[in-house]
Amino acid sequence: MTLRLSKRVQRVSLSANAAAKSQATALREAGRDILDLTTGEPDFDTPEHIKQAAYAAIAAGATKYTPTPGVKALRIAVQRKLQQENQLDYPLESIVIGNGAKQIIFNAFAATLDDGDQVLVPTPYWPSFPDSVRFNGGEPVFIECGLAQGCKLTAEQLEQRIGERTRWLILNGPGNPSGAVYSAAELRALAEVLRRHPHVLILLDELYEHIRFDGLPAQSLLNVAPDLQARSLLVGGVSKTYAMTGWRIGFGAGPQALTQAMTVVQSQSTSGASSVGQAAALAAFEGGLDFLRSQVAAYQQRRDALVSALREVDGLEVLEPQGGFFVFVRCVGLLGRYRPDGQRLQSDADVVAYLLEEGVAGVAGSAYGLSPWFRLSIATATETVAEAGRRIAQACRQLRGEP
Repeated sequence: MTLRLSKRVQRVSLSANAAAKSQATALREAGRDILDLTTGEPDFDTPEHIKQAAYAAIAAGATKYTPTPGVKALRIAVQRKLQQENQLDYPLESIVIGNGAKQIIFNAFAATLDDGDQVLVPTPYWPSFPDSVRFNGGEPVFIECGLAQGCKLTAEQLEQRIGERTRWLILNGPGNPSGAVYSAAELRALAEVLRRHPHVLILLDELYEHIRFDGLPAQSLLNVAPDLQARSLLVGGVSKTYAMTGWRIGFGAGPQALTQAMTVVQSQSTSGASSVGQAAALAAFEGGLDFLRSQVAAYQQRRDALVSALREVDGLEVLEPQGGFFVFVRCVGLLGRYRPDGQRLQSDADVVAYLLEEGVAGVAGSAYGLSPWFRLSIATATETVAEAGRRIAQACRQLRGEP
């Protein structure tokens, strides 16, 4: 018997990030010396006071089902966080807690997309954006944002691509994989376009909001265009800022009609998020950000080391990230060259495969909708990042113009 899969699930694919991570792990387990720069996961531990809050919750018996939109105390903490850190006011009914930010995004599309509805996705993109759209019957419309524009969407591009079926625009900042950060002027220009198209909803993925290297506080489109708040969904969580990826807690803040519909969707899939995870997230939001300064400084040191090493490599062009955990590298200058074993590099996948043979694991830019590029994570030890830069430079020096 052949199992018949749904057309819906056939529209999407396994995460390229997860596949690259699995391949690197398998090689390391086989004894290979592989530096793994595939995953956007902080190498820092969850702060101790957050772990202690989880222990206390378990000891107190807080291990039961939770309300589908989230524990009230955590939603109040998110409301306070948005006021204090983002200068944004939301009623409590407009805030919903999910099993990670990815579920918040999925629920939003499930609640709003009909077959054929379009979602504008600037490239490069986080791969779950278009696949979440496809799974929910929508059509991602890609807008290429290359190196010349710093991998950021321009107002002119946005104006050209909005149509009658456009349902959402996705904005991600600091960007994954690019590390791009929109300036206030760039956000104002996008807002001017969006005001002319009131049927378009706006999804603001701001998971990396506090991982910035310009010394400035987090800034959202809604800070420069508060009138757009009524049709925007702000997505955040605890995974990146607080090194809590495995706790699986994210939040959405948006129009009450939307968050109520998202709660309905969640009620029929996972129900409420983990009680212990929500207790830990509550402690995170109430505990302040004093610990973060040293971590951001470490990320910046790693960024500087990797960017410095790769900028000296013939054939590579590096977009210096302004935030986030990644360095995104254009490798068109390597295509057509030959490896020491005589194989010709014809794509970014070939480049990534070659670098893996030379001991550095990254992810091909095709996974993020932009080729030929590759992504390297700096969410690992500083010495690992520095050594990866050295190995990549050495590997590129070994390439030849002829077989």
